[in-house]
Amino acid sequence: MSKHADLLFAGGAVHLGNAARSRASSVAVQGERIVAVGHDELRELVGPRTEVVDLAGRLLVPGFQDAHVHPVGAGIELGQCDLTGTVDPEEYRRRIAAYAAAHPDRPWITGGGWSMESFPGGAPDRTFLDAIVPDRPVYLANRDHHGAWANSRALELAGIDAGTPDPVDGRIERDAGGVPTGMLQEGAMHLVAAVVPETTREEKLAGLLRAQEVLHSVGITAWQDALVGANPVMGDAATAYADAVAQDALTARVVGALWWSRDRGGEQIDDLLAAREQLTRGRFRATSIKIMQDGIAENHTAAMISPYGPGCGCRDAGDHRGLSFVDPQALKEYVVALDAHDFQVHFHALGDRAVREALDAIEAAREKNGPSDGRHHLAHLQVVHPEDVARFRRLGASANIQALWAAHEPQMDELTIPFLGPERSAWQYPFGSLLRSGATLAAGSDWPVSSPDPMLAIHVAVNRVEPGTDNPVFYAEERIDLGSALAAYTSGTAYVNHLDDTGTIAVGNLADLAVLDRDPFDGPAADIWDTHVEQTFVGGQRVFAR
Repeated sequence: MSKHADLLFAGGAVHLGNAARSRASSVAVQGERIVAVGHDELRELVGPRTEVVDLAGRLLVPGFQDAHVHPVGAGIELGQCDLTGTVDPEEYRRRIAAYAAAHPDRPWITGGGWSMESFPGGAPDRTFLDAIVPDRPVYLANRDHHGAWANSRALELAGIDAGTPDPVDGRIERDAGGVPTGMLQEGAMHLVAAVVPETTREEKLAGLLRAQEVLHSVGITAWQDALVGANPVMGDAATAYADAVAQDALTARVVGALWWSRDRGGEQIDDLLAAREQLTRGRFRATSIKIMQDGIAENHTAAMISPYGPGCGCRDAGDHRGLSFVDPQALKEYVVALDAHDFQVHFHALGDRAVREALDAIEAAREKNGPSDGRHHLAHLQVVHPEDVARFRRLGASANIQALWAAHEPQMDELTIPFLGPERSAWQYPFGSLLRSGATLAAGSDWPVSSPDPMLAIHVAVNRVEPGTDNPVFYAEERIDLGSALAAYTSGTAYVNHLDDTGTIAVGNLADLAVLDRDPFDGPAADIWDTHVEQTFVGGQRVFAR
């Protein structure tokens, strides 16, 4: 290397993120890469053009990477009717009314972020919306995007009435007389979404760039977009990435998980191969495939091995086991073929049956194709049968965790635990068990479902308690240590994303880095959540400064 560094971090603590969890106090960067790691001796690399970042009292860490996130949808929703950050129905009423008044020319009121815990049984009614906006259609996704709330005008435009059958992959909630209430679960959402005006290409790009700013502000330097391509959930994000790359505006490193249509079969693989070739440009690589195998536990669409408990309100109560969106035998065939084409498979697998079906499919691929570098991963993992925990390591399947959910809160305590029962409830989010079994942990937020801030999720992974609360610990045996939680959000996700020269601070690696305002290892675990990002760098370039 030449005599002088372009960038030097010095005078503080550096968490290298390697297996030994070793520390340094200085890091030198030339161009995009780290060229030296050490201590005060690196001061000799300071030249007239070297920028020196003083780390006094702060901590330098590898840049965070989000293994499962929806930035384009999140960014778009930030510009629509935003119901996040509250669970108060009266606040929803105020925000919806204010948004409608501020946008009198918009033919539809769209947005979302409301919480199921705000309404009895997790299901609001169309009459609430009708009283606020009687003359225009309203369509608002809930915070997890597995359900949506529509007013009467939206149902009318979609042709939904008492005679409309439930789709095979969803449910229209109805009152005692069979009239739709306005709450649409899973595939039923698509009946209304199909008639909502399509988001413009310009709005998608603006949403991505808005979201990129947010993600950089919490230290995220790379992510895996869990929903790219034509889909019925959030719309196609592909053009946003293509436009950002063309304009040299994508500053993060991104893997796109192309949507697997459950309405089609193996014939779609040719289209996915073409999409991979067409979309992989610059810092965006369309090398993963997203297969949504089930729904969520709160609305009883997560695929379970045993039936949900009594009182779930399911039409087939007593034997309701949720939904497998892809036939398990067909799933094996598809994953074998995708693995053979060097695609990574990114599963949404939330219930224990869906987890088992996904692992069975990976096992089929291993038996047919032999070892591969696909680095397949299962996201969410709310309920994992104990017999399946060790299979992750044996099959080389990574556990993609959304740690912020592993805590007592109303949606968990009122809408989930009662219908899982005590034994299965204890199988939820088994981070500790997976780690002890030798599984690779990656971590993500699922934003806009929950906060994109890694430090909040890391706090819950370590404490199993929501940040800033004194709630009871949520299955304490599944807590993991701070170093392992940080690794999941750095080197673990870097592994899943095939970004092998990121995720740790080492000579030769890309200088994707984050400066924290304090060292969370120095304080009590209860204060981890109060750690914030001050600066974020991608390839040695500052992309955020507080």
